[in-house]
Amino acid sequence: MTSTETGLRRGGTAPGGPAAVRLLAVLLAVVMAGLVVLAGAGSAGAHAALTGSDPQQDSVVEQAPTEVSLTFSEQIAVDEDAIRVLDPSGKRVDTEEAPRSLGSGGAQYAVKLHAGLPDGTFTVAYQVVSADSHPVVGAFTFSIGAPSETSAAVPDQAAGGGAVGALYGIARYLSYAGFTLLVGGAAFVLTCWPRGAGARPMQRLVAFSWVGLTAATLAMLLLRGPYTGSGKLADLFDLAVLGGVLETKTGAALVSRLLLLAAAALFVAVLFGTYARREDPKERRDLTFGLAIGGAVVAAGLAATWAMSEHASTGLQAGIAMPVDVLHLLAVAAWLGGLTALLVALYRGPSVERSAVRRFSRVAFGSVVVLALTGLYQSWRQVGSWSALTGTSYGQLLLVKIGLVAVLVAVAGLSRRWTGRLGEAPAGAEAQEQGAGDEELDATPPVADAAARPASDADGSRSDTDGGERTEVGVARAEAVPRAEGQVAVARAGDEEDGASEAEPVAGARVPAQADPAREAQLRRQQEATSAAARKKRRDGDPERSGLRRSVLLEAGIAVVVLAVTTVLTTTEPGRTEEEAAAGTSAAAAQQQGPVSLNVPFDTGGKDGKGTVLLDVDPGRSGDNALHVYVQGPGKEPLDVPEVKVALTLKAQELGPLTAPLDRISEGHWSAAGVQIPLAGRWTVAVTVRTSDIDQVTVSKNARIG
Repeated sequence: MTSTETGLRRGGTAPGGPAAVRLLAVLLAVVMAGLVVLAGAGSAGAHAALTGSDPQQDSVVEQAPTEVSLTFSEQIAVDEDAIRVLDPSGKRVDTEEAPRSLGSGGAQYAVKLHAGLPDGTFTVAYQVVSADSHPVVGAFTFSIGAPSETSAAVPDQAAGGGAVGALYGIARYLSYAGFTLLVGGAAFVLTCWPRGAGARPMQRLVAFSWVGLTAATLAMLLLRGPYTGSGKLADLFDLAVLGGVLETKTGAALVSRLLLLAAAALFVAVLFGTYARREDPKERRDLTFGLAIGGAVVAAGLAATWAMSEHASTGLQAGIAMPVDVLHLLAVAAWLGGLTALLVALYRGPSVERSAVRRFSRVAFGSVVVLALTGLYQSWRQVGSWSALTGTSYGQLLLVKIGLVAVLVAVAGLSRRWTGRLGEAPAGAEAQEQGAGDEELDATPPVADAAARPASDADGSRSDTDGGERTEVGVARAEAVPRAEGQVAVARAGDEEDGASEAEPVAGARVPAQADPAREAQLRRQQEATSAAARKKRRDGDPERSGLRRSVLLEAGIAVVVLAVTTVLTTTEPGRTEEEAAAGTSAAAAQQQGPVSLNVPFDTGGKDGKGTVLLDVDPGRSGDNALHVYVQGPGKEPLDVPEVKVALTLKAQELGPLTAPLDRISEGHWSAAGVQIPLAGRWTVAVTVRTSDIDQVTVSKNARIG
């Protein structure tokens, strides 16, 4: 919150107006600068995708290859079953050795094949792990000699899918949420609301966040092996699988996170233990400084465990991207985690001072600015072009996230208006706030001596004057509760900001010997319940605080959705890489373009009925093509036959059969010019050969044309 709020309390301009205008102006400038950067972005990859293979996908080769190689857009990790080659019957025909790297920075691997492979369609299935920790699976086919039917079965489950994938996704979300609440909640207490260190709801929030993050990290460590491998829950406690995970970059990051969480547990214990009990201002200042330094180091280390193992760790400018990612995660925690802590304090904790709300408003404003800057850089890095922003899954999810964050910022502006109104205290309450709201409440207020308190009236009321400057309204005055003889009431510091002195018995007060302990306990419980009810009624009757609670609750609800979209984004292939993979596939297809040659054996069953048809399609793309057909006998000599027909069918588009009128050029040579192939695709070429009046056969072969 800026200095504008001082004027608000003194009857200045409309609450939150100039501050909201400045916030929108800063965000607009940042967005415009980011769009300019986005428009001129270059290209880089940040997620593995198959960009090429040898043999190429859907190709038909004359001779059986000795090996199959795959090329990816970035470095990958493989094991002995990462690449499998299956024959038409589904039998594995590779040597089952670990794929060997062919260089290219660990992005190209090959497996050797057995010798003497028969003709037919072969299936290549791969399952690898990209450098940014995501499993990448897929399959394609190629044919030797001629295509054939295949019964090879490959997993149809998407990478990281099934029950294991769902559990791993839940654990990822809980880990992000736990980190956000742990870091943001602790930062809120330390920097905005020191008195909250003694509040039980705040202690529970941060402690449960630590437990949740620790449990989610352990779950991810156990699920990591099945998630990137077999996909079976049965492998969850396989020590061999777990050992393999520990050797990976992601496994090292998860173990590092667990070690840092041990340090975080010590920080939480000191914050809500020693720090909460310190009363000496100097000791508290020294402890605050130490906790701030140590907490910042631990929080940055926890954030780095994500940066070092996910999208930021690979691709363009990784050395810059990782620290930027750390800043981004810390800003998310400071804003959304602090927002949740404020929500808990407003609904469940003791009364929050106006100064604490204003301090958080300043922290949130700074966090939003950092988020905008780091988020735009990350978007440029992962998307890189306008087409990827609107035409890829990652870009579309990013647009959804940007829209949600915009709504969140708008609601935050509403919360800032309510915060500004909190400062417009009535004249009679101004001195009261000076005594509680604007001062630092790090130290516990001194307990008044029983003799210094105003005497109670006969009807239970007591004097309310204090020099005409301040009014104290006791909880007992709102609803009187009988006390045991000899008890002395003191003001509870937690309610001083609201101007209420909640009466409670002083420890060690004189109690008559004949007093019934059970009766004393019952009266104490009644008094505490009455005090809580009076405090809740007093809060609910404050329109400014009620409005602030509602707007903060709405912010927290939107933040939950934003965090879910962010989790999905971290497992989605970046738009930049998706476009590069598509471009690589197009380039490979372009390299395939050229004259298409087919070798089709035939046997009409009659005399001199065996031979081979050699068919060339030139230039082998959509549009006009020249067709040449050569008919050869068993000894490769030209075979003169009465008739040859050729028909082409594109089954995927239900196009054809398109016949090509052939002219006889010479013995065994037939041709046709101007053959129109309207679309590129996988065409079925059917050749009919007649060797006599009664001997005829039609043979076919598939070929990619165009």
